[in-house]
Amino acid sequence: MSANSAFHTRDREAWVATALLAGLAFVLVLLIAVPLWSLLSKSVQNSNGQFVGLANFARYVATPALVVSLWNSIWVSGLVALIVVPLAFLYAYALTRSRMPGRGLFMAVAMTPLFAPSLLSAISLIYIFGNQGFLKGWLFGASIYGPVGIVLAEAVYCFPHALMILVTALRLADGRLYEVAEALDTSKSRVFFTVTLPGARYGLISAIFVVFTLVITDFGIPKVIGGQFNVLATDAYKQIVGQQNFQMGAVVGLILLLPAIFAFLVDRQVQKKQVALLSARAVPHEPKANARRDFILLAFCLVIGGLLIGMLGTAIWASFIRYWPYNLTFTLNNYNFANFDPQGWGAYLTSLKMAGLTAIFGTAIVFTGAYLVEKTKPAPALRGFVHFLAMLPMAVPGLVLGLGYVFFVNAPWNPLNIFYGTLTVLVANTVAHFYTVAHITAVTQLKQIDAEFESVSASLKVPFWMTFRRVTLPISTPAVLDIAVYLFVNALTTVSAVIFLYGPTTKLASIAIVHMDEMGAVAAAAAMATCIVFTAMAVKLLHLALDRLVFARYQAWRKR
Repeated sequence: MSANSAFHTRDREAWVATALLAGLAFVLVLLIAVPLWSLLSKSVQNSNGQFVGLANFARYVATPALVVSLWNSIWVSGLVALIVVPLAFLYAYALTRSRMPGRGLFMAVAMTPLFAPSLLSAISLIYIFGNQGFLKGWLFGASIYGPVGIVLAEAVYCFPHALMILVTALRLADGRLYEVAEALDTSKSRVFFTVTLPGARYGLISAIFVVFTLVITDFGIPKVIGGQFNVLATDAYKQIVGQQNFQMGAVVGLILLLPAIFAFLVDRQVQKKQVALLSARAVPHEPKANARRDFILLAFCLVIGGLLIGMLGTAIWASFIRYWPYNLTFTLNNYNFANFDPQGWGAYLTSLKMAGLTAIFGTAIVFTGAYLVEKTKPAPALRGFVHFLAMLPMAVPGLVLGLGYVFFVNAPWNPLNIFYGTLTVLVANTVAHFYTVAHITAVTQLKQIDAEFESVSASLKVPFWMTFRRVTLPISTPAVLDIAVYLFVNALTTVSAVIFLYGPTTKLASIAIVHMDEMGAVAAAAAMATCIVFTAMAVKLLHLALDRLVFARYQAWRKR
């Protein structure tokens, strides 16, 4: 091939890469940036669409009930963080710094709340401590409907999120520090406070902000068990759905966005400092057996794990009870959803369809986009812009993004308003909501693939899209499966992000749970939640089986 022909080949590749990046940037602007801009615009307009500046914010501050909701959200979120993070830290410590048996099983048990909608824990608490709960007396006359129920349910919902962060933080320990401490005969307590705790402090800070943000933006739990205790998330729902006051709903949405942005910025700084603490010469810390310590930690994990399984088991058990608490005989009537919801099983099937489409299209967009950002060279400014857009959803709560979609899709000037209430909008919103974690997963995988593949392809005049299809994609199959399963499970369990976006024929299972609970059909709501849990777990088990199959084929390929 002549030099002139090679130049034209490289020029064509650069043009194609730039065009694909521009297309991806346009899609992400449409999915993420424009809805957020619509939310901001609506907050400074009146009902006629005229600019009124900060008048809506002034009205918010002047409304005592809304200010009370803000304070309620703040102190409840702070209290949940104070409860969850120490418990998750001790649980993570048991998993990473002890030799207790069954650590893998305990980790799996702790992850079970991730496979259920957030409101499942609230439903379980109603059966345990509600007006007809079998442990109602344990509350000493207090009601589970209100801040007590919200705090307990949110603690269960947030526990695995905090645990994952803290397990990662504790696994990053440098074993040499502990060897030196042992050589100096340093007491265990002093090692903990001078080595272990400082080494995990950035993980602790991240966990606190993550839990705080999850609680303050969660809609499902306060809606189910909050009673008359108002928080920002339910206020936004009332303003939009109940009062059709879109301007005040936008104001509440922006207020919800502030703690999330603050937490995001702090987390970014924390991660940078955490990386700086690691040394290339660090060695993994291998804890030594200690019968007394391992027994205490095992007992603690049994209690926490038992509580988590008990919450899940209560909801599953209640879904098969004929009439709680007066007739505890077994029945499948609660699974006849047509008796409780006009769509019957349709809501569950719609959720499956939405989750499947989210996994297919979301994975394709995310992984292709990550490849263009990480492995192509043209248009560095455009690649940086795409990466910024990909990271933006991490700072945007689902409820806020859902509000942005309401204002964007329903805007009179927007020709896309024909899609409001359709699966198209639900899938687009869900992909946008969970884009960041999927993007980070893809980028992490691509960073592990040697750039020599692209260099060799370029020297052989093989276009990058052929390298992507023949080399990168097959090597990255496990990461692609991880992304697809992550998107599917989260699409199946999401509530806050889609509560404003469904239509008469696109009600999702998670939304049906909210409506069943509103009409008093708590057992049917538990049954629908149980269907979601078992579906999500089945998908995860299938994922593990496929991972093993892919790994076995990879090992066989290496031996050839």
